[in-house]
Amino acid sequence: MDATDTNREESRVPHMELAAIASEELIEPLLSNNGHDGTLSVVPESVLAASTALPVVDETTSNSKEDRSRNNIADVQSDQTRKNGIPLFKGLIERVRRTLRGSADDIGWLQRAPELPPVEDGTERFTSILEIIRHDVHMLPNTMVYLLVPGLFSNHGPLYFTTTKAYFSKMGLTCHIAKIHSEASVEKNAREIKEYIEEFHWGSKKRVFLLGHSKGGIDAAAALSMYWPDLKDKVAGLALAQSPYGGSPIASDIMREGQIGVNVRKLFEILICKVIKGDLQALEDLTYKKRMEFLEKHQLPLELPVVSFHTEANISPAALATLSRVAHAELPTFAPLSPPVLPVVIPLGATMVAAAQLLQTRYHEQSDGLVLRSDAEVPGSVVVRPTRKLDHAWMVYSSTKDEPLEADASQVCEALLTLVMEVGLRKNHFRSIQEE
Repeated sequence: MDATDTNREESRVPHMELAAIASEELIEPLLSNNGHDGTLSVVPESVLAASTALPVVDETTSNSKEDRSRNNIADVQSDQTRKNGIPLFKGLIERVRRTLRGSADDIGWLQRAPELPPVEDGTERFTSILEIIRHDVHMLPNTMVYLLVPGLFSNHGPLYFTTTKAYFSKMGLTCHIAKIHSEASVEKNAREIKEYIEEFHWGSKKRVFLLGHSKGGIDAAAALSMYWPDLKDKVAGLALAQSPYGGSPIASDIMREGQIGVNVRKLFEILICKVIKGDLQALEDLTYKKRMEFLEKHQLPLELPVVSFHTEANISPAALATLSRVAHAELPTFAPLSPPVLPVVIPLGATMVAAAQLLQTRYHEQSDGLVLRSDAEVPGSVVVRPTRKLDHAWMVYSSTKDEPLEADASQVCEALLTLVMEVGLRKNHFRSIQEE
């Protein structure tokens, strides 16, 4: 091979490499982030086909300035594509991990926090009290005011807690349902509950027992932890029924940003803010992150008698098919119709069972359909852990007609408040002994 042939071979090598780089440049953008909106670029198949058949440039054109400039641009673009692709894939992997992992790392964090006070099991005593009540023996005094605090979306459930209020009134007890905006933030509702307590005490000079269901328990606990110096002489105790005191995986999974899939957060923002005129902060406040931040600043006082109650839904196929427990809801209409609300009937029993099955499948945790048992135990409280299968809606919509041989929700509420009273008497007794 003479010198001329050698020069020709050497000139072909860089042009073949440049052709390969140009071809690679067209393929790699399929996996890179070239747009300003963060979307993946898509290259037509025709372009890919053309890229695999790029001609080898001969020596007559290889020395032109135009070709050298075009090849240099290809090199730069290819390098930039590789650099942009790395963080894109890292971000995509992180989004997939965040979506798949969900709330698994946060569930039950209250029980793993060594600085928080331990709980006491009061299930056996609660069962005894409930049996006494079912024999028509009642121990709650009429020298107290009983305030029931409803949970999320209770504004659209006209029957929420009404049966329990009528039951208490029939026993001659002063009972009220807090008329708070259930879709408002925890801090806003805490201020309103504080005002309720002060108003009741000012008018009657009676102390107040509070029982909060679901988010209502969190709202009531927030009022007592934030305003305890003003309320400590006006409150006798607190019971939390099925309240996600540590947080909710459902709320956390809905509100978590950067996930793969449908933007559920946006859907709930439309539902809460636009349809029912609420505050998205109400749902945000139930996430694990917000509960951790709140409890770091505001904890319930140790001298306050507190009982926390949580249950597990029956997730059998038979329970999924039942329509025995329903809820009547009133939803706003989108047109100037009369009446201004649309009454609907919701099969909450079946809905709670389906939700409990999903939580069991994803997180392997027991729940009442909305609240995990491991997140409902308030640190320092007396905990009631019944074995009876009860879903989240049972506490406010059940009656004696559902299961005549079992206690209904009103009797369970009475038993919880009776247990709170006993815990308070015990705390006062210990306190008096210490003072002596």
